[in-house]
Amino acid sequence: MALTKWNMKSFMKGASILTIAAIIVKVLSAVYRVPFQNLVGDKGFYIYQQVYPFIGIFIVWTSSGFAVAVSKMLAESKNPREARGILRVSLAYLLVLSVGTFLLLRSGSSFFAELMGDTALAPVLQAGAYIVLVLPFLAVLKGVFQSEGQMIPVAISNVSEQLFRVIIVLAGTWIAIRAGTSLYKIGEITMWAAVTGEVVGVLILTWFFLQRKSLAVATVKPWQVMKDLTKISIGVSASSLILLVFQLVDSFTIYNALVEAGAMSETAMEMKGVYDRGQPLAQMGILLASTLALALVPLIAHHATKNDGRGALPFIGLTFRTSILFGWAATIGLVLVLPFVNEMLFQSRAGSVALIIFCIQIFWLSIILPLTAILQGSGKVRGPLLLMLLGIVIKLSTTPLMVRQYGIEGAAASGTISFAVVAVLLILYFKRFWRFPLASRRFYIVLIIAGVAMAGVLIPWMLLVDSWLFDGLSSRTSSMFTALSAVTIGAIIFLFVILKSRIMKEKEWYLLPFGKRLATAQLWLTKNRR
Repeated sequence: MALTKWNMKSFMKGASILTIAAIIVKVLSAVYRVPFQNLVGDKGFYIYQQVYPFIGIFIVWTSSGFAVAVSKMLAESKNPREARGILRVSLAYLLVLSVGTFLLLRSGSSFFAELMGDTALAPVLQAGAYIVLVLPFLAVLKGVFQSEGQMIPVAISNVSEQLFRVIIVLAGTWIAIRAGTSLYKIGEITMWAAVTGEVVGVLILTWFFLQRKSLAVATVKPWQVMKDLTKISIGVSASSLILLVFQLVDSFTIYNALVEAGAMSETAMEMKGVYDRGQPLAQMGILLASTLALALVPLIAHHATKNDGRGALPFIGLTFRTSILFGWAATIGLVLVLPFVNEMLFQSRAGSVALIIFCIQIFWLSIILPLTAILQGSGKVRGPLLLMLLGIVIKLSTTPLMVRQYGIEGAAASGTISFAVVAVLLILYFKRFWRFPLASRRFYIVLIIAGVAMAGVLIPWMLLVDSWLFDGLSSRTSSMFTALSAVTIGAIIFLFVILKSRIMKEKEWYLLPFGKRLATAQLWLTKNRR
């Protein structure tokens, strides 16, 4: 069961399987929100997004953070009997936490709904509470398989639970809409869909687990196990949790602040729903950055044990540069085409300015996610965690004021400023341990040139096609063709500048998922310079 018995090939194979599964899960998680919003409108989307962070935080903390913590502790156990003891304490601890959280959400649903300014949300929150009762089994089972390098059961479970959830959300919502069901009842359906998805994940892992032989249990120190579980799980999931905690802050502040500023209740709900359109856009924007970091972190962890950690330096630099490269591309691209993407996906251009500000968060997250992962992989957990807490404090203290002053644009600016502070401080903290430059000055200059080139071509292109080429089409169809053509052209221009400049070496592209094609294209573009 020990991690040290793995060879690097099997370790990277397992990491690749989980990376592919993570990409599928993240795409499903972001994409289904678009047809869901189209079905229920901005008010229905508001209802869902108000409640989801409550359960989302516990989902990420347990099924992701605790799963990794259990995996690490099992892998480091001295023998199978001790591992079983750890497993038993872990499950008991998580069950106590989940039951406590369930009772808090069920009994406090009216209190939380009142704090959010909408008492009708209480039944939706009560329905979502049931998911926390399933998660301890999911976390422990995932931890068992990950500790042994068996990533296929975990990957199948991750994808299946998300797929079932998406199918039930969309099918259930469509049926409910046709039956004339209220939007708040539809919110309850989405919560039960999440519960069902997690149950499916547990059943799949249980089936794999039952193929194993049971082992004797050794006595372990329960308090030490619980302490280690808590510390590791929070550290591992901190960067993902901050996104959900920011959403939770929005749930308690934006609607209330809009009403205090004079907006009617229905209008405030719809405005919050418009603001929440930024969530799936940001999720897709950070998809490449987060999955690239996830794919490279195992390499960093492996090489950090060699030569006093210096063997990890090239991979640390590569992780940062690839993450910021694609994060910058996604940020500039979305900012440029946002009004058209907004109408293409969500039926109107409402709130486009707020969403443009919101999407700038993608760039800061493309710095935060890889640096946090690198620091965690090197055993430095407390610093990033404290910086995340600082970001949450800034977000909590500035959002109400900025919403009352500037509306949802102020809410978006509050989140962007908070992430910017965390990103800058995280770079300074990182420099305390690694003083080498994460990227050259030329790298940043080329990124700016690529962004300017995109803007220089896309702005006149979009003005031309929107007012002339697609003028005879319906507004939403015209936006769709404008957005898709602009995204395609923008991607080509950005990659041309990046590949032509060779700020990434071909051997570096080869280390990345699907990087072989980019390496081949770069060799072709620069063949006369070699």
